Amino acid sequence: MNISRLLHTLVYLKPKQIIFQLRKFVVKPKYVQMSAPTHKMPTMMTTPIARYKGVEGDIFTFINLSYKFENWNYVGNGTLFTYNLNYFDFINADNVTEEEACRWIDRFIHDILTITWGLDPYPIALRGINWIKFFCCYPECATKEREDSLYSQYRLLERKLEYHLLGNHLLEDAFSLTIGGYYFGDERMKQKGMKLLQQELQEQILPDGAHYEQSPMYHCILLDRLLDTYNITRAANLVPFAQRMLGHLESICYEDDTWPFFGDAALGIAPTTQDLKDYARRLDISWKALPLKECGYRKMQSTRMEAFVDIGNIMATYQPGHSHADTLTFELRIDGKPFIVDTGITTYEKNARRQCERGTAAHNTVTVDGRDSSEIWGGFRVGRRAAVVVKKEVIKDVMKEIVASHNGFGGLHERQFLIDGNCFTVSDRCDVGGTEALKTGQWVSHIHLSPSIGKVCLQEGNVIHTDLADIKVTRATKIVLTTCEVATEYNRPQRATKILISFSGQCQYSVFPV
Repeated sequence: MNISRLLHTLVYLKPKQIIFQLRKFVVKPKYVQMSAPTHKMPTMMTTPIARYKGVEGDIFTFINLSYKFENWNYVGNGTLFTYNLNYFDFINADNVTEEEACRWIDRFIHDILTITWGLDPYPIALRGINWIKFFCCYPECATKEREDSLYSQYRLLERKLEYHLLGNHLLEDAFSLTIGGYYFGDERMKQKGMKLLQQELQEQILPDGAHYEQSPMYHCILLDRLLDTYNITRAANLVPFAQRMLGHLESICYEDDTWPFFGDAALGIAPTTQDLKDYARRLDISWKALPLKECGYRKMQSTRMEAFVDIGNIMATYQPGHSHADTLTFELRIDGKPFIVDTGITTYEKNARRQCERGTAAHNTVTVDGRDSSEIWGGFRVGRRAAVVVKKEVIKDVMKEIVASHNGFGGLHERQFLIDGNCFTVSDRCDVGGTEALKTGQWVSHIHLSPSIGKVCLQEGNVIHTDLADIKVTRATKIVLTTCEVATEYNRPQRATKILISFSGQCQYSVFPV
């Protein structure tokens, strides 16, 4: 065991997390069948966002993997697949019939005493919301047996709230507990859920409207859940948070309404930006774009180019599970087409691939001797972290120049981003100071091109030519074209070109659209 790494991880945790982590080993609540209270069925204000149909007959398909159903505890496709199996998102797909949805609900209820993963708090929370949305749409399906099981699951959730994790997991618990309390007319549960929800929204939604874990994908997932909660509860105190989150979404997107793949992010998991905006309008919620600030991301734009850059520290400090060692990375589009891209994620399994996908070399930034700028490990943990200092931000209608630095390698890595007309320039300066290990270190700037970029060739004068743009490199000691894997969805990597620029002290490259 790496004691130093563990200590640098633990120092960021809240005391509550440590206490509840220890409590998990002692207190193990069990599912107990109860009777649901008599209640009036609530009505939703509007139709929620339809979900992806994840089932055909007995074949379930999630995260681009399939499974012929045998039991709810199947882990052959990884635990994320198992969780998706137990979320029950699929019952709210447009093309899933009432009979089909009820068949799977009844199967779950029949099997509940044998279920393990599905009785973890996170899947209970998401499944509860999905069952309630389904029952609100089809009240005739809300039989006593089904409601008794659902209420019993909620009582279990109350005893397993994820204080050991905090972050988006506890926020999902709060959304669900609030919805469950309103649905069953359980005043105690409703008040408990709403109190926790208000606390977590205040903590987790930053002033610029971003969710503090800095993943655009999770931002969209949680915004959808917030809109669902307002749809069912009509709680007016939720509207300002929805407006802020929508305001951030307006600013973190490219012109085509897609977002950069910062942190853990993949397509096909969260609702689309357009779906979220349409849902908010149906709920009569208005918003305006909010400037990117506390989230640590910035957008730079010219006539033909759009770039998002990451100049933020790892957040939330005590829950960095969806953060990467990607300090000072960026994405760049030309004429609306992806050019320099984040490599994305394909898995949540705690394996070498997950480690690689979170590592610095998988992002468009600099490594020294192949090291990560922040100490990522264990699939979802971070030890030592790079500290970022933003030195300069120049705005002329839009962001034109950014200069920031970090100390993740013991020395100083300073990077300037400049967009000027139709030229995007990245300049790196590395000040190793008195750090002997860095004086002889190998500094490498990593650039990952989109899989859609065809022929790539290195020409005289250190110019890399592609069919979308030329990249002019100065002060490089060596330039290598190699291959890498880029993913926009789970379990679907694509081959792409990677550029490795070795340098000593300083390096610069400029992108010129062709």
